[in-house]
Amino acid sequence: MSKTVIELQHIKRTFRVGDETVHALRGVSFSIGEGEFVTIMGTSGSGKSTLVKRLQEAFVGDDVVTLCHDYYYKAHPELTYEERTKLNYDHPQAFDTEMLVEHIKALKNNVPIEHPVYSFVDHDRTSESVSVKPSKVIIVDGILIFENKELRDLMDIKVYVDTDADIRLARRILRDVCERGRTMQSVITQYTSTVKPMHEEFVEPSKKYADVIIPEGGFNSVAVAMLIQNIRSLIQSSK
Repeated sequence: MSKTVIELQHIKRTFRVGDETVHALRGVSFSIGEGEFVTIMGTSGSGKSTLVKRLQEAFVGDDVVTLCHDYYYKAHPELTYEERTKLNYDHPQAFDTEMLVEHIKALKNNVPIEHPVYSFVDHDRTSESVSVKPSKVIIVDGILIFENKELRDLMDIKVYVDTDADIRLARRILRDVCERGRTMQSVITQYTSTVKPMHEEFVEPSKKYADVIIPEGGFNSVAVAMLIQNIRSLIQSSK
């Protein structure tokens, strides 16, 4: 039996929608053993990347690493930049999920991997790679990581980040315009033509596979504080 390095007990979380109280988490308990994988999924702009970033910042130097599905966008050197901008990046076929699956299997077998690096500015994979060593806990995040059964079956704990569609769109516009050099018109066009339809076809239906659903992700300070406190104390106790 693997050593438990993260354990959460009797998690409760509610939030208000108008006059209604919604129970996002109700008495949820789970533990994560050494070498197990935590997966965090949510739509673009839901707050999942912020949640992952908050966890990374809290545990710098500890034995926790992250793999993002975005690293595994397929390379398209055969296409021009203009052609690459027209691809549907929100469809499962946009990702080299087979490589991600092989990398997770390797890490589970204590074998280091080299994950690819993707440029959102050039819409293509770069020539660089990043080394990742096996760790006690590996966090995997992405918008479509629950869609693929083979990938899903490798996951030990599945967390879904849920956020209102209007908030997701606003965050996506800010991110893509400020960080990725896109125009607002191109962001809105992409959202209406591929992001929203793909969310409805692939992302929303896969929410049923989640073990835990967290509203607002990294912007949910209560959930973030709860995760950080529990993970920090248990990583310390395992040393």
